Amino acid sequence: MRRLILLISAFFVTSITLNLFAKNTQSDDSLSLARQQDSIDFVNNLMGLRDLWWVQTANSNKYLVRPPADRDTSYVPKFSEAEYLERISKINSVIKLSYNNKVKNYIDLYCLKKRDLVEFMLGFSEYYFPIFESVFDKEGVPQELKYLALIESALNPRATSKAGAVGLWQFMYSTGRMYGLTINSYVDERRDPIKATRASARFLKDLHGMFDDWVLALAAYNCGPGNVKKAIRRAGGKTDYWDIYPYLPVETRGYVPAYIAATYVMNYHESHNLYPREISIPTTVDTIMVKKRLHLQQVADVLSIPIEYLEDMNPQYRINVIPYSEKGSPLYLPGEFSVSFVEHEDSIYKHKDSVYFDPAYLERQPARFSYNHRMAPPQGCAKGVHIVRSGESLGLIAEKYGIGLSQLKAWNNISGNMIRVGQKLVVYKPSAKSKSSGTSVAKTTTKKSVASPSVTKSEQSTIKSGTDENIVYYKVRPGDTLWAISQKYPGVSEYEIMKLNNIKNANSIFAGMKLKIKVKS
Repeated sequence: MRRLILLISAFFVTSITLNLFAKNTQSDDSLSLARQQDSIDFVNNLMGLRDLWWVQTANSNKYLVRPPADRDTSYVPKFSEAEYLERISKINSVIKLSYNNKVKNYIDLYCLKKRDLVEFMLGFSEYYFPIFESVFDKEGVPQELKYLALIESALNPRATSKAGAVGLWQFMYSTGRMYGLTINSYVDERRDPIKATRASARFLKDLHGMFDDWVLALAAYNCGPGNVKKAIRRAGGKTDYWDIYPYLPVETRGYVPAYIAATYVMNYHESHNLYPREISIPTTVDTIMVKKRLHLQQVADVLSIPIEYLEDMNPQYRINVIPYSEKGSPLYLPGEFSVSFVEHEDSIYKHKDSVYFDPAYLERQPARFSYNHRMAPPQGCAKGVHIVRSGESLGLIAEKYGIGLSQLKAWNNISGNMIRVGQKLVVYKPSAKSKSSGTSVAKTTTKKSVASPSVTKSEQSTIKSGTDENIVYYKVRPGDTLWAISQKYPGVSEYEIMKLNNIKNANSIFAGMKLKIKVKS
């Protein structure tokens, strides 16, 4: 009998041990898969550089003048841990740079596994970094943040993630709109190298204002400020990135190490026998503000510029058309062609305008950048179907299910805002199990848009009752965004408005909605 009891006990202990081992193994596998996906996204963006006309027409063996004449391209230097640590400590950066195995893994990715593609990326930095530096200087953010674009897109303006993030700085649809970036059938300013950089700088600056720490701002750029705040709480209030590291989303844990590694490589690429490839890219860029509709092919024909050249310089125009704009839309040209454009401007607008703007012709033109990705369904959620009813919008449907607008669009492969009555939309709702365990359905980040005029008395009414006399009501008007509304009240952020009104998705506000605002006294 005693032997039987011992055998049963041993069986249960073994089962528990195996279960714990299986859970730990599963957790490690999930972390490994997430890191692999981060690397896959980066490598895919890096590989995408080969699709750019600039790269296709370049001599892939030609370098800028800096490499020594006797350079052995096959030589791959290796360094000790102490050398890496010393070099990183010498980089001038207001952003705290650490060194550990996680950083080392990304250095190996850049300097060992993808050397030729990294050299193309170094070549593109000759073009994009001066743009980033100019914008960051005006916005008052550290110049070192330019290296973040390497992680986001590998400096590929056509980069598109599986989740639907687009452009050099990988803005989602909703976050791009909140930052004032135009996104429609003609234009996607998330791909505009100047406007998207400006939006990114402002968002990073806002995140730094929230955390007073640039490393935490980088983490929040990837996973959203809410997740960083949650990680800080779980870490007992600690605010050092490496202290909250275990509590961050798995996909974010490699983000800061990847940034540190990219910063290192850009500062020490010569030590690793890596040099920028020479790419057929303009040394100077001029901006022409176009107020009439214009087809890039008209410019290419009259000025004898390859259309692919113009497309790479102006990736924000989805069907090569610059639409009419009263304010004017930017056309980026090589500096040597700007004078010619001004001299032949009338001829350019008239050139084959009946052909290039024939509705039948435009209808046949495929968008240069498609959005046929599908966002992976969230874990712990059950698939459902929503049938669109009269009067519903995507924002209202997203709010109904407590999900992000960008998620709803990505799950249904929707790039615009048009839906029709009777249309079936895929939604993912928390299962009974996930609800009981408190699993979150949606994780969205918010990025801001342009400001609106000051609030008027007719738009608000002060609440005198209760313990707080600083609460006012604001009635949302057509075209309002949370950021624009927050700008009407000094010291009030869109995050505070969302929290006070229990808004999960910034795009879920609608005209006529009443918002509570806690004004600063």
